[in-house]
Amino acid sequence: MNFTASKRTRLVALVASVAIVAACTLPRSGPNKREIFEGSVQKQGDAYVVSVNDRVTRATAVAPVFGFTDTFENASVTAADVIRAGDTLGLTVWENSDVPLLGAPQAATVLEQVQVDDAGFIFVPYAGRIKAAGNTPESLRLAITRKLDAQTPDPQVMVRRLAGDGATVSIVGNVGAQGVFPIERPTRMLSAMLAQAGGIGIDPEVAMVTIIRGGNRSKVWLQDLYDDPRADIALRANDRILVEADTRTFTALGATGSQTRVPFETRTISAIEALATVGGLNSALADPTGVFVFRNEPAAIANVVLGRDDLQGAQRMIYVLNLTEPNGMFTARDFAIREDDTVYVTEAPYVQWTKTLSAISTPLSTVDSLASTFN
Repeated sequence: MNFTASKRTRLVALVASVAIVAACTLPRSGPNKREIFEGSVQKQGDAYVVSVNDRVTRATAVAPVFGFTDTFENASVTAADVIRAGDTLGLTVWENSDVPLLGAPQAATVLEQVQVDDAGFIFVPYAGRIKAAGNTPESLRLAITRKLDAQTPDPQVMVRRLAGDGATVSIVGNVGAQGVFPIERPTRMLSAMLAQAGGIGIDPEVAMVTIIRGGNRSKVWLQDLYDDPRADIALRANDRILVEADTRTFTALGATGSQTRVPFETRTISAIEALATVGGLNSALADPTGVFVFRNEPAAIANVVLGRDDLQGAQRMIYVLNLTEPNGMFTARDFAIREDDTVYVTEAPYVQWTKTLSAISTPLSTVDSLASTFN
């Protein structure tokens, strides 16, 4: 093969390579910056593309706020001494008689594990059925004494409220010990009951406590139990307490250190923190002028951001962060990421050019190799 033929072959290969590259789309991680802007409402697309500035940052800085409703906060403290259906009692009776009704002379009669039935009554020999629920141990003692006094002289009665299943709460989730716990004098408040269950087994920063009471459900950040006294509510019998980690996530895609679904590690997270969580920008691929946040924005916020008042329903919003601007890093530090956001970093323009050159040079190298072989 002579030199002219070799040049002709290379020229044919170059033209063919360019044609192939032009006819197909080179691999990439997603749309480029130009394509995203082309899809904006301003250009007959279906999403509003908004450059982030201090005004936009303030308008979109909405953090989830949880707290117990007034129904939960205004509930009074449960009287720990009040006997309830399901409680277990211990009774001791002393009789001042040589012929006692219940036991041996001059000896105490102990009745252990006396269960309060569903109707709230207990049975005491020679005293019959006595209403226990709703009474304190002292008032029940007086009631039993009056019943026995008619049959034995000067009876002495002691009533003890044992651990039972009357006033209890159930605790599940990320606690030291899941289970059913009685409401007692030291554990009538939520924080004390959580301590009784062995404390929290997850990072307090993202721990949430949900109370289910009948048909009502309410939740609060764990930290608020200690920051706001009103959040440390009084418990009620049959409350169900669920302790779980924050379930919010966002998605990171494009030219970042990793592409994944990311859980929130703190109550709030900024765009800079979100990028740092996935390894930052890929220095070989990323375009720092093209950091986008895709979000379905509630109409109330979208109207403020866009300076309008006519939008209805959730709006597709694409927020643009340019990290190369003088205050770009500060803006990204202040811009809050929210649940279900998609953080997408575009590739730098030269990356596609590099891929194109690579796609062209590979067949040319093959041609040179074949030419050398034939020569």
